[in-house]
Parts: sequence; C-alpha cells; structure tokens
Amino acid sequence: MLGYTRGVLRNSNPEYSRVRSALHRARKRGDHAAVRALRKQQRSLPTGDPCDPGYRRLRYVRYADDILLGFAGPKDEAEEIKRRLAQFLQEDLKLELSETKTLITHARTSAARFLGYEITTQHANQIITDGRRKANGSIRLRVPGDVIKAKCARYMSRGKPERRPELLNDEDHSIISRYGAEYRGIVQYYLLAGDVHRLDRLHWVMVTSLLKTLAAKYDSSVSKMARKYGATIETPHGPRRAIQVSVDRGEGRKPLVATFGGIPLRRQKNAILRDRESVPATPRRTELVPELGWSGADLQHPEVPSVRTRKPGRQRRELQVFGCSHAALARKPVARPYERTSHVVPQHRTTLSQPSGGSVIPERLVIVGDHRDRQML
Repeated sequence: MLGYTRGVLRNSNPEYSRVRSALHRARKRGDHAAVRALRKQQRSLPTGDPCDPGYRRLRYVRYADDILLGFAGPKDEAEEIKRRLAQFLQEDLKLELSETKTLITHARTSAARFLGYEITTQHANQIITDGRRKANGSIRLRVPGDVIKAKCARYMSRGKPERRPELLNDEDHSIISRYGAEYRGIVQYYLLAGDVHRLDRLHWVMVTSLLKTLAAKYDSSVSKMARKYGATIETPHGPRRAIQVSVDRGEGRKPLVATFGGIPLRRQKNAILRDRESVPATPRRTELVPELGWSGADLQHPEVPSVRTRKPGRQRRELQVFGCSHAALARKPVARPYERTSHVVPQHRTTLSQPSGGSVIPERLVIVGDHRDRQML
C-alpha cells in the first residue's frame, strides 16, 4: 500500500536531547551524582521521536493463507489499513476478511500469533551492547506457553508423565526411535525462538514417559532403564546426555542406532524449519524371530491342511505353520507370545494345525502376512 512507508530516520526525541545536554554539563562541572541520575534517566527515553508524523514503516509477510502485517505508526492508521485490506479482498478477490481472526496487536505489550510462534518487539533498557540499547525495537520469536502444555499432554495422565501402552509390543529400537522423531520434530521447528530453552519441560515429560514405557515392557524400574539406555553424545555445543540403543546387524554392516534427546535447546538464527511431524513408517509384514534358530530350509514346506476341514460360513484366523515349526518351538521356547523379526516368510496362508506325526503343542505362535490380514488370537 502506497503512502504507508515514508521517511528515512525518525526525528530526534526533544526530551532525550535535553537530558543529553544536561548530562554533558554535569560531566563538565564534575557532579558525579547528577551524572548517574541523568544517565539513568537518559536510558529510559527513546532516542527517536515515537510520534514523528514523517516516519512510517509497513512490512508484509505471507505463508499460504496466513498473513502478517507489521506497521510502525498510530493505531488509527492501522485500522485504516485493515479497512482497505478488507475492501480489496471483497471487491477484487470476492473474499471476506474474518473479523475474529484479523487482530490489531501492540507488539510491545502483547504478542501476535503467526505459524505457531508468538511475535513481539523487545524492549530492555538495561541491556547495553557497544554502548547502545540494541535490543529495543528488534523482533523476537517466542514459544507459546499453550503449545508446550498441549505437546506435554500427549505423554501425561493425571498431571504426571505416563507410559504409552500402544508401544509395549514394539522393539526397543522402534520405541526410542519413535519418541526421538516426535521430540526432534517439535524442537527443530522452534529453534528460531529466543526462549526455546522452555522446551526443557517437554524434554523431561517425554524422557520420563519413554523410560516408563520401557520399564513397563520389561517389568522393571525407570532408574534401571535410565542406566541401561543412558548415553553421552557429542553436539556442536559439547557433550549431552541422551537415551540411545544400538542394534548389531552383523559383520560388514553398520549398527542401527536410535537416539532420543541430545539436542541443545539454544536458539539457532539459521535453523531450517521442517513443517511436518515425523511419523515412523509402519512395516507391511511381520517376521519370524531369529532366536528360534530356523534355517532357510525350515521355511520351504509349510503344512497346509485340507480345505475340506474348514467349516462353511465360518471365518478362520489364519497363520503360517511350517514343517519344522512345532519342533523348533518345542526345542527353544521363548517367553513372549508374539514378536517381529527380520526374516520374510513366503505368502502361504492356512489355518493352525498339529503335525500329522505327533501331538506336540507349540509353545509359541508367529503371526505372518500383511498387517491388513493379521488378527489377534
């Protein structure tokens, strides 16, 4: 909008100029008490005239359908800009401006919300840099308090961090990786904020929830899980404590490492924001456990009973049963009833049956096939 940006510099503030002249005279005559009082008064006054009619600034930023206008000037002119903007949207673009969402906010006494941040202008007369109050008038980004509270609520119950039962059947690597991705997505988005250190509350809630989840999985305690998975990692700001697990994949292959935490909660001026939440991919197939000691030959001949043994009109839950499965399960029993591992099973579906030559009851069943077809027994 033309006419709303004018002037090069603000005119000098007459009151500031008067105090500066009095300070110069007090120094000249050696009155130290007056110098201290006048210097304190001088630092409470702006150098430029805030009511200068010849100085205006209007800045505009847009992301998708979110718009933010920054205006240096009186409120009545800000109301005029809002009215002209609504008129332009209605007459030229046939759009309506929401009165409830379009707000005029004083950036020094309150904050404007834009893209999840609180935007304000700083004012700190006591902060002196190179003999000047450089913080005054500069834009500051903040983490909203309600965002921190909402993010923490997902991992809490009755005001305390709580475990996540839906993750108890996952592997340790998957649990820590999931927590790490969720925490990393939130922290990296707010690294531009000057008070990103306030996310330490979220870190405490999430790490406590993570340790409680692992403790519930192994029927252990939080302190034992912290000692087991605690690690120190190197960061650009020095070593940091984190929760970490490593999965060995054999010779010649790098281990899989999942990490939670270890991100310094410090502002990064050049941080790149990734506006999406990291969601770990869900595998399409379940797998057999390597602890059973099955070889490739064991997976060649699945036992498929006759289809005529099924009752018509009745839905059956289907499992893969291999020729060696009953013997292998009886040879090496495992405590947990179900588990996923790293050997893909051929696509033969059949109902659960006993081996024809004996009456050995398996101590463990392994679900196979697509997740869409898997059912709980």
